[in-house]
Amino acid sequence: MQLPIQQYQQQLTKKVQKLTALLSPFHAPALSVFSSPESHYRMRAEFRVWHDGDDLYHIMFDQNTRQRYRVDSFPVASLLINRMMTTLLPLLKANDILSKRLFQIDYLSTLSGEIMVSLLYHKTLDEAWIEAARELKKVLEAQDFKVNLVGRASKQKICLDRDFVEEVLLVHGREYRYRQVENSFTQPNGAVNCKMLEWAIDCTRDASGDLLELYCGNGNFSIALAQNFRQVLATEISKSSVAAAQFNIAANRIDNLQIIRMSAEEFTQAINGVREFNRLKGIDLTAYQCQTIFVDPPRAGLDDETVKLVQNYDQILYISCNPHTLCDNLATLCQTHRIAKAALFDQFPYTEHMEAGVWLIRK
Repeated sequence: MQLPIQQYQQQLTKKVQKLTALLSPFHAPALSVFSSPESHYRMRAEFRVWHDGDDLYHIMFDQNTRQRYRVDSFPVASLLINRMMTTLLPLLKANDILSKRLFQIDYLSTLSGEIMVSLLYHKTLDEAWIEAARELKKVLEAQDFKVNLVGRASKQKICLDRDFVEEVLLVHGREYRYRQVENSFTQPNGAVNCKMLEWAIDCTRDASGDLLELYCGNGNFSIALAQNFRQVLATEISKSSVAAAQFNIAANRIDNLQIIRMSAEEFTQAINGVREFNRLKGIDLTAYQCQTIFVDPPRAGLDDETVKLVQNYDQILYISCNPHTLCDNLATLCQTHRIAKAALFDQFPYTEHMEAGVWLIRK
C-alpha cells in the first residue's frame, strides 16, 4: 500500500475550502489549519486475518468494491504498528495454538513507545492459549517491544498483565500522561491531537469562571484545559473511560477536575431539575460557576435539548468530527453566539473526513 504523499497539500487545501464554505453562513473568521504528518500518523489500526493454507496475513476491504486485499505494510499507521505487524505474523504462523481460528488483530500504539495487541478468535481460549501467549509476549519483549497482549473470544477477554497503554503527549512544552484502555475510544492521530489540545488551551486562556465538559472520554481535553479554570466538571458515560480519566487526573496531579459518569442527555435532565440521579449524591452542582462549556460529541452532533443547554453558557468550545452536524447545531447556537475562532484539524489525511473546532462567544 502506498500513500499519495505528493497530493497531500492539494487535498488539505480542498478540505480548507470545503469547511470554509460550510462555515461561511455563520460569518466564521479565517480557519486556523493544523496539518497531519504525511505518513505514519494513525495510532490505531484493525485488520482482519486471512488464512491461506499454512499462511496467514492481514487483510482489509476496499470501501467501494468490498474486495479484500492483502496488507503487509500500512503507511497510514505508526512506525511502531508497522514494525509489530512484520514481527508478529511469522511468530503467529509458527504456533498453531495462537494462529488457529484467529480472525482479527487490533493494534493500539502510542507516541511514547507502548503498544497493545488484541488477538480476536472464533474459539474458546484455554490454558494452552494463555501459555503460548505468554511465550509470545516474552519473544516480543526480547525484541524491545513495550507490548501488552489481550486475547478476545465470545464472552472472553484475557489480559496478559494489563489492558491499557500509557501515552505521553507534549503540549505547549508540558508533558501529559494518559492511560488509554483497549477497545475504548482514543484520538487516532497523536500528533494532531497535540495540536488540538494546544488550540483548545489557547482559546480558553482568558476564560473566566468554571468549565463544564460533556463527552470527556479519558480526560484528553479536560486535563489539559484544567489549568485555565478555577474548577472543571466533566461527564462521561463509559465506565472504562471514567476509570481511565480518574487515573489520568491523579497521574497529571490535577486537583480541580471532577468526573461524573453520566451521558450528556442525563446531565441536561439533572441540571434542569427534570430527574435526580444517585450518581450525583455528594456533588453540589451549585458550587460550580460554569461560564464555559466544552463539547466533543459523536458524529450525530448535539441533540436539541443539549443544544439548548449549551446556549446557557457565555463561551462554547465545540470540537466536531462531522462538520455537517456541527453546522446543524450552529444554526441554533449562532442565534445567541458568534464564532470568534475556527479551526481545521486534519486527523485523517487522504480521506474526505474533517475535524473542526469553533470557539463561540455570546453576542
